[in-house]
Amino acid sequence: MNSEIQNSIESSVALKPASSDTLPNLDAAVLSADLVLAVMQDRNLSSEVIEQISKNVAAMKSRKVRLALAAHSRTPRRIALRLVRELYTFDLMQFSLLPVVAADLKRVADELLVGRFASVSLGERVSLARRSSGRVAAALLLDRESRVWQTALENPRLAESALVKALLRPDAVPAFVRAVCQHAKWSVRPEIRMALLRNESTPLARALEFARRLAPAQLRDIIHSSRLPEKTKTYLRKDLETRK
Repeated sequence: MNSEIQNSIESSVALKPASSDTLPNLDAAVLSADLVLAVMQDRNLSSEVIEQISKNVAAMKSRKVRLALAAHSRTPRRIALRLVRELYTFDLMQFSLLPVVAADLKRVADELLVGRFASVSLGERVSLARRSSGRVAAALLLDRESRVWQTALENPRLAESALVKALLRPDAVPAFVRAVCQHAKWSVRPEIRMALLRNESTPLARALEFARRLAPAQLRDIIHSSRLPEKTKTYLRKDLETRK
């Protein structure tokens, strides 16, 4: 075994009570998952030690070890990327939520999750919508199953800007748009209301309510670029003239 990784292991086990049945054989080629996880609590591990761990077949069988190794700040990027691509779906979700993970690796994890939507079950997509990052929740707003996008709307990590983008997409599900119109949290946001006034699936009654909250000049600009039905636009213009 490499002397540096052996020293790291010795340091990690030095804090434990010494006994013949608890101390590992430091010269053995097989490392237990628990021992490796203990070693990796050191945020200053060298890349050489991490490289040695990544080559240990026994240790790398552990999902926890693979996740910890991918998330470690000192793990070389080529190793982290390989491990991230090999993570199971919910390990990948957990990885993207870890505070210690670099932003670019989180983005890679989120993109991999989005790419797996077609191959995961409805129940798994609902779980992802509830617990995943805001980026993944935003992508699930476009799911055809109502249980998925309804759950994504309640995700506390979902950003207003992401919801606006989803509402402006031409493939937004009409039922989803109507649900946002009635949503207690989202329907009161000015930016959301303006996005809804640009979507053809917004009901007339709600469009009228949202329009009356806007300044006339702002409303005219929105109507000009809106996908609302012409009948609805005409009604909004007439209501605007009445307000004058």
